[in-house]
Amino acid sequence: MSAVLAYIVLGVVAGIISGLVGIGGGIVIVPALVLVFGMNQLQAQGTTLALLVAPVGLLAAWTYYTNGLVDLKIAGLIIVGFVAGGYLGARVAVGLPHDLLQKIFGVVLLLVSIKMLTGK
Repeated sequence: MSAVLAYIVLGVVAGIISGLVGIGGGIVIVPALVLVFGMNQLQAQGTTLALLVAPVGLLAAWTYYTNGLVDLKIAGLIIVGFVAGGYLGARVAVGLPHDLLQKIFGVVLLLVSIKMLTGK
């Protein structure tokens, strides 16, 4: 499979999972870029964050919106915080060693997984 096709397939898989369960594509894309495509953690995170520049979730969000499942006021407020938090988080991340950053990412995934599986 060509690299171009492999990246497109990754996008399709991440998009399906994101639209299906509402997770950010980074939960799928970052590990795939590191483990399958050989990027380091910072490159994978930066590449995944670049996806946010384009309206990648527009059609999925529209589907939820047309079914009355989107609160635009809350989404707008979160966007304000996300812009500031994303900037601050990126500033910290680029100063951390890759191994530490990868471990932090893994712990976050593990904690979210435990929370979702136990419902607590």
